[in-house]
Amino acid sequence: MAQRLAQATSPYLLQHADNPVDWWPWCPEAFEEARRRDVPVLLSVGYAACHWCHVMAHESFEDPDTAAVMNEHFVNIKVDREERPDIDAVYIQATQAMTGQAGWPMTCFLTPEGEPFHCGTYYPAAPMRGMPSFRQLLDAVVSAWNERTEEIRQSATRVVEHLESQRAALPESPVDEEALSGAVTGLAEEFDADNGGFGDSPKFPPSMVLEFLLRHHERLGEEGTGRRAGEMAESVCSAMARGGIYDQLAGGFSRYSVDAHWTVPHFEKMLYDNALLLRVYAHLTRRAAAGAEVREPELAERVTVETAEFLLRDLGTEQGGFAASLDADTDGEEGATYVWTPEQLREVLGEEDGAWAAEVFGVTEQGTFERGTSTLRLSRDPEDTSRWNRVRAELFAARRRRRQPARDDKVVTAWNGLAITALVEAATALDRPEWLRAAENAARLLTEEHLRDGRLVRNSRAGVAGTAEAVLEDYGCLAEGLLAVHQATARPHWLELACGMLDTALELFSDEQHPGAFHDTASDAERLVNRPADPTDNASPSGAAAVTSALVTASALTGPERSQRYRTAADQALNRAGLLARRAPRFAGHWLSAAEATRHGPLQVAVVGPEGRQRAELAEVARENAPGGAVTVVGDPGSTGTPLLEDRGTLDGSPAVHVCRGFVCERPVGTAEEVRAALRG
Repeated sequence: MAQRLAQATSPYLLQHADNPVDWWPWCPEAFEEARRRDVPVLLSVGYAACHWCHVMAHESFEDPDTAAVMNEHFVNIKVDREERPDIDAVYIQATQAMTGQAGWPMTCFLTPEGEPFHCGTYYPAAPMRGMPSFRQLLDAVVSAWNERTEEIRQSATRVVEHLESQRAALPESPVDEEALSGAVTGLAEEFDADNGGFGDSPKFPPSMVLEFLLRHHERLGEEGTGRRAGEMAESVCSAMARGGIYDQLAGGFSRYSVDAHWTVPHFEKMLYDNALLLRVYAHLTRRAAAGAEVREPELAERVTVETAEFLLRDLGTEQGGFAASLDADTDGEEGATYVWTPEQLREVLGEEDGAWAAEVFGVTEQGTFERGTSTLRLSRDPEDTSRWNRVRAELFAARRRRRQPARDDKVVTAWNGLAITALVEAATALDRPEWLRAAENAARLLTEEHLRDGRLVRNSRAGVAGTAEAVLEDYGCLAEGLLAVHQATARPHWLELACGMLDTALELFSDEQHPGAFHDTASDAERLVNRPADPTDNASPSGAAAVTSALVTASALTGPERSQRYRTAADQALNRAGLLARRAPRFAGHWLSAAEATRHGPLQVAVVGPEGRQRAELAEVARENAPGGAVTVVGDPGSTGTPLLEDRGTLDGSPAVHVCRGFVCERPVGTAEEVRAALRG
């Protein structure tokens, strides 16, 4: 067999390079081969950190007999959903339409033209719980294709037509004050007051919703729905930080909790989750530093620090970017690196400290996970902090000596954009210049290695750029990250690069028939059977929401011509998100956050004056007290290439702070108390 996956930049494809299955990557040649042989395509979609992807691979794709059937009767294509989210989006929609559910691994059978006629997810090696085995499924598809080829082709065409009919842009409906307050009310109806979070199990970190709730509370305070928004956000943040979903030893969050109590996670750690949650906890930490009443400020600050350090230590790449994920499994065993028994605690810590740690971390003889093991969660606050820190350090050191989960070290553009934004905001909240340097290094890598002639690629690995074209979320998330770096450094270079990405997004991804709507793929991208356009936020921001948020930010940082164009585009996009915000606020968090920023203007803060202690102190006060979504730039008066600083003067040579709302500016102020008053508005 040809080793077609051996040169892939995707670790997920490389995991399958030695399978007895004759895999093809997604390419025109694979479909041409299917037409030549007159056989269907078997499309298998997954990602490197996916537990059930590993299970199906071991049970079926590594089995020579199963592989022989696949090779004889199908052209088999393997796709990394993280590298090709466009392909994933098309066929996940088909799987959802056919089965009512979807997930990974995703298994789709296609005509040689790429049209789906049967879709599903994981199939076991032997029949179980009414589910056929994978071999039974293969045999059934082969028989149907041989006996009813024309009928199958017609059915597949109807599926594609149905998917196309479902792709209409959202109707115009603004995210106004009623929609924002209604979203809080809708979230409150789904809120789990006992455990924190929304809905029942499995429970996912609602990171973008939390950012919205914090911004809403900052704007309204205790009035209206503001109080409820703040209560829900802080409750969820505390519950997650104390749960097993948070790594109590090393920092960082797992993908989701399998239970309603945040006790047992699905152990994979994704870059996008940790970037988005770092932003939320940094937001809480900044609010506490500004004097706001925060439920557990020390906990929020600890999680901020540990999650940022997790990103740098465990996901940082040699080239300066951030890896996509850590696997859920360790050598095929889920969670093996992370769980403990009371005996294991005693072996590391001794009898006394071991018993104390078991009580603090909720480790029991019966176990909270599998085979008598327990996840670590913070069951109570330890009174002896020095003992707590020593015990955690010893357990972490012991855990580092265990087998470690594999790392998917491809650098995904969008997710690195999220990480850049979060690190910048955490760095300014806690005055950690090393985090800012890390963010700027990542920005440099992406703009040098992922950007060619104004166009982005989706990912790279070990400094080698991939071939997959970037999708809308890549442009939006990276542009937002570059705008964050620009605000923190006042360097015009980052602003210009961000604006270039937004210009490309508006030119190539806009839906010309529906102003304010976007496609997820560029107008000149590879043509799939359907052009994806999903406006809903899920595990990470939708491409449309990401671009809209970046447009709002850019409109407050650029000169008049660009500013007006970006704000008009952002307003048009937000004018299509109101219905989504009202009906499904859990899937509109990033939209709602962007809308909250526009309710402030967005607020613009320019700290202008000669470099020195006074300017630094005013900048610190401004950044602490400016609400989420505000833009703040610090620099010399009249700085060229930085529009927010141009034409901004000092106060008789001393540093001044200029605060503007909705492009209407107040008089400049020069003391910390005046800055706080101006930002309170």
